[in-house]
Amino acid sequence: MAAFNRIEEIWHAPVTVQDFENAETKTSFNSEISFENVSFQYKNAEYKALQNIDLVIPKGKIIALVGSSGSGKTTLTDMVLRFMDPTEGRILFDGTEIKNIKVGSLRSLITLVSQEPTLFNDSIRNNISFSSSIYTDEQIKQAAEAANAWEFIQASENQLDTNIGDRGMKLSGGQRQRLTIARAILKNPPILILDEATSALDSESEKLVQEALHRLMIGRTTIVIAHRLATIQHANIICVMKNGMIIEKGTHESLIKLEGEYAKFVSMQGLQ
Repeated sequence: MAAFNRIEEIWHAPVTVQDFENAETKTSFNSEISFENVSFQYKNAEYKALQNIDLVIPKGKIIALVGSSGSGKTTLTDMVLRFMDPTEGRILFDGTEIKNIKVGSLRSLITLVSQEPTLFNDSIRNNISFSSSIYTDEQIKQAAEAANAWEFIQASENQLDTNIGDRGMKLSGGQRQRLTIARAILKNPPILILDEATSALDSESEKLVQEALHRLMIGRTTIVIAHRLATIQHANIICVMKNGMIIEKGTHESLIKLEGEYAKFVSMQGLQ
């Protein structure tokens, strides 16, 4: 009964982000995402989660967000997905304020690969394709191969028809993550958000997942949240966040020369 009541509570919870009147549908991403003096404060919070963020994310570039827990990294990416709207400032998507874009069409252009994969008590096929009938088994196989997942799928009892259990518990952490990457490859989005996608994996699994992520990132606009700096050294722009602000911004090499916060992180992790 308690579980049912909780489901009812979630089902009837107010939707805080809704389509504005005359909001437009976006079917492509053509130039850039811009944060213009964006601040955000959660309800009843004492401090702002984001403060005066100015950031341009150009099409096809890799943007990395680094910083300690609570620095605002996830809040920033949540705003790209429009899970909430800025308290101050605005976010532009190809020059259009994000509030004036239909939420569903915006999110259809973005795929999130997070630390905890979202999987269902269903077959491998349906978990990769989200049960969509528009994809053929050959397309699903190709996506799985690109995600370094096909080998373990082939070895499974029923291959694509193998049930993976509740939240994918019949699979290892690395296998679960590779299925979510296969799903992203199949969807083929122009924008990718990676939120600590390899942080919970052992070294062998991390290598396979990282290889798959590199394939997924090719030609896409990618925002990466990472604690392991070795995975983001080749990002086009690295933003160092602290207390909701971007305190340093540049390439790996330029930030090392700055000898600031990023250089401290690099030194702590034994990188150069």
